[in-house]
Amino acid sequence: MQNVAPTEGATTAPAPPAAEQSEVEAWKDRHLRLAAEYDNFRKRTTKERAEVWGRAQAELVSRLADALDDLSRFAHIEPAEIDSKTLHEGIDLVERKVWKELEAAGFTRIDQAGVPFDPNVHEAVTTQPATKPEQDHTVGQVVQCNPVTRCGIHCCGRHGSSC
Repeated sequence: MQNVAPTEGATTAPAPPAAEQSEVEAWKDRHLRLAAEYDNFRKRTTKERAEVWGRAQAELVSRLADALDDLSRFAHIEPAEIDSKTLHEGIDLVERKVWKELEAAGFTRIDQAGVPFDPNVHEAVTTQPATKPEQDHTVGQVVQCNPVTRCGIHCCGRHGSSC
């Protein structure tokens, strides 16, 4: 066999042997199957996550339904038929019932006044000068508590100044 120089502009690569070609095809097939399997897995887990989230929401609402019914009963009481102390006690009971169910579902109430201010946990709404040096950077008052994310906090500022 003679060595023949390739002609200019021609880029002909030698054909791979049949064994190499079948191995390449096997790897391509394996890759495509793996990609399809991963895509199916991704779709399935997305669907399962949505179903779990829906069930969790339904469970939480069913836990709170009894307390919401009690609150609805209090909302429809005639003010002339009940004294304010009894109404206040009833609403306090409903609040405790709601928090009991939320805590059973894994929520934690973060509303501690007087603890050191932690920006990872608390959200400062306003600041005011601290009356004593030991009150610097402490939570002064809870304004609004959101059990899902953070609590609104009234924070004492630096002693003798506003932040």
